[in-house]
Amino acid sequence: MHDHYDVIVVGAGPAGLTLAIDMGQRGVRVLLLERNAEPGPWPKMERTNARTMEFYRRLGLAQAIRAEGYPADASMDVFAAVDLATPIAHLRYQTVAEQRSWIARTRDGTAPLEPYQLVSQYALEPVLKSAAERTPGVTVCFGHALMGFEQDESAVSATVCNAAGMEICVTARYLVGCDGGASFVRKTLGIPLEGEGGIKQMRQVQFRSQTLYDRIPIGKGRHYYLADGAIVVTQGNRVDFTLHTDLPADTDFEPVIRRYIPVDFDLEVLRVNDWTLHLLVAARYADRRVFLAGDAVHLVIPTGGLGMNTAVGDVLNLSWKLAAAVQGWAGEGLLASYEIERRPVGLFNRDASGWAAQGPALWQQQVTSEALVRGDAGVAARAQLQPHADRLQRRVHEMTGAELGYHYAQSPVIEVEDSPLPVWDLHRYVPTARPGARLPHMWLSDGRALFDLLGAGFSLLDLRGGLDTDDLAAEFASAGVPVVRLVLDEPALEEIYGAPLVLVRPDLHVAWRGHSVPGQPCALVQRITGWG
Repeated sequence: MHDHYDVIVVGAGPAGLTLAIDMGQRGVRVLLLERNAEPGPWPKMERTNARTMEFYRRLGLAQAIRAEGYPADASMDVFAAVDLATPIAHLRYQTVAEQRSWIARTRDGTAPLEPYQLVSQYALEPVLKSAAERTPGVTVCFGHALMGFEQDESAVSATVCNAAGMEICVTARYLVGCDGGASFVRKTLGIPLEGEGGIKQMRQVQFRSQTLYDRIPIGKGRHYYLADGAIVVTQGNRVDFTLHTDLPADTDFEPVIRRYIPVDFDLEVLRVNDWTLHLLVAARYADRRVFLAGDAVHLVIPTGGLGMNTAVGDVLNLSWKLAAAVQGWAGEGLLASYEIERRPVGLFNRDASGWAAQGPALWQQQVTSEALVRGDAGVAARAQLQPHADRLQRRVHEMTGAELGYHYAQSPVIEVEDSPLPVWDLHRYVPTARPGARLPHMWLSDGRALFDLLGAGFSLLDLRGGLDTDDLAAEFASAGVPVVRLVLDEPALEEIYGAPLVLVRPDLHVAWRGHSVPGQPCALVQRITGWG
């Protein structure tokens, strides 16, 4: 450990690890602090969505993550049920392999570049930790706790307690708190959480079985939502499972699990943990040189998978802006744009996760005593409930709009356009390259993915293969802003993107588009880098 870094990151969960990796790849000197001695054993999140997998592909980690997760041909189906022998509704979803085949065929911008991936947090974090430790410029310190910090106009001074119990002082230009829902960094800054907290206390029961997956009576799947509110989740190795329940912590969970799964199988209960449902967003995402990301600024109900995935969106929005500040080409407005862009996403996803969680609750409220019994009466009652359970349960699992459709259309560091705002719909993604939106994934005519050609900095796309962009490129060079020019003759992309010239940010959101370079290219560069 050195005395000074560019950025100190506090917390080595998925958010902090991803932030450290991305900043390290951008040449930023990072100190990553984690108070625990090693990654935790809990599954926690288990769905890395398509947008997040696009990011991990960009970081060179997608294959390693998939190797630790659910196999590509494993069932992604979801069941609403009385127990794992008595189905109410069967929701069929494409496997990862089927998703990849669909993506390969899709040419209209509606598909992501990468399918989603089920991977337990206890399997994901070691992959990210190993990658962070390999990244030049990143110092990873587990067993090191942040004890306090102060900031002035030029730096942040942090007091750290190392694994030996000694306190040391480290300085950095910036500090980022990725230290979870009970964030010490957020509390030290005095930033409150807004929304509904302490909604419900839950228990997470992790158990293991070598034989269960192939014996589940109603069929193989990833999630089983049960009539009494419990949830059984298949983890990526298909040997570990999780039961979520509101039963008391001192419950003997082995007979409970066997009651939910009435078939002969070996069973080992590994651990039980308490967790609480919240719908909260921080009032602010930053205080001068200190920033917050991930669960430190938004706590959502896990239903719908908008927790960790929103966190990754946070840090990959912030990472390139911090790198720009360290490298000297960011105006004050660029770092200020982090909160302006990401807090609305946090609010939207907080509300979306609450709405999604109501889906199972609504069909569970309709379960009658007749639906719980076996025999003809039970079959008839469940058949009557089936369409309602199917429709309401889909709230949880079909959030393409939330994953791909969020935008920064009101951001001060994208070029304002008079066209209608992009659709921001929870379930439906409408591809658009309007400034502020995620650049839609497109295949080039030679079969390559455009995303794989984009630079680490800005990327200027010329989709007609010969437009004059020299003046704009010169302004980027004069300002010291990294940019890659891609000259492509791709009419299909121009049709989807709405213009032959598209300027893409490092986080794959569109900064500007047009039919020719603006008359004052300097003003455009100043705006998108926070000087305007």
